[in-house]
Amino acid sequence: GVEALTGLGVLPRAMAALGAYRCIECNGEATELYRDYQRGVLRLSICKSCQKPVDKYIEYDPVIILINAVLCKAQAYRHILFNTKINIHGKLCIFCLLCEAYLRWLQLQDSSQNTDPDDLIRYAKEWDFYRMFGIASLEQTSFFIGIFITLWWMTPEMLKGKSDFILLLKALLLSTYGKLLLIPAVIWEHDYTPLCLAFIKVFVLISNSQAIRVTLNLNRILPWFAIFFGLILENGVVCLFQKMGWDV
Repeated sequence: GVEALTGLGVLPRAMAALGAYRCIECNGEATELYRDYQRGVLRLSICKSCQKPVDKYIEYDPVIILINAVLCKAQAYRHILFNTKINIHGKLCIFCLLCEAYLRWLQLQDSSQNTDPDDLIRYAKEWDFYRMFGIASLEQTSFFIGIFITLWWMTPEMLKGKSDFILLLKALLLSTYGKLLLIPAVIWEHDYTPLCLAFIKVFVLISNSQAIRVTLNLNRILPWFAIFFGLILENGVVCLFQKMGWDV
């Protein structure tokens, strides 16, 4: 409940500056999530716009919140992005890139017929992993740049300051959590593994779209338009690496 979450430090302070929080239902600004009446008596704040609780998820178990986020519910995304102090986007990004680099490195080793146990070969294979990590990082960066350029061009009023770009970047990084499923898909290899990898890619793109939509309060079409241009720029980087003779 609210008491448990408050004790764990998951919730921010009850009172905040104007517009610090968002209603998860209508995206309206709110000054507080709940009101503390002392002696463990807490009451959820009601949104002035839609007359619903500003954030019902502060009473939910984290597992329920995670399930709702996996289902790409806008309310769960607003709760995570606006009404909590989650600061794991950087670490999550690195871990997701490591997962993707490992998958590419493993596919590269499977295609190699060299079984020489010489130390030089082992060092070369280790370098291949670092190279794959660098390539994956550049591809994701180009994907994000394509999204930012498209959104800034089409909705300049939504990205006015540095804080707007940082919030959108944080949302995009958090929404790539689906890449963590790459490792189980590889470990439990099956005839349907390529299909699973394709579904994971689609799921990540859907999560990215929902993160953009919630962060900037847009319709459903514009985020996909931005993602499309992001994919074009990402594929352009892939083609560049291929012309350089690199296995990606």
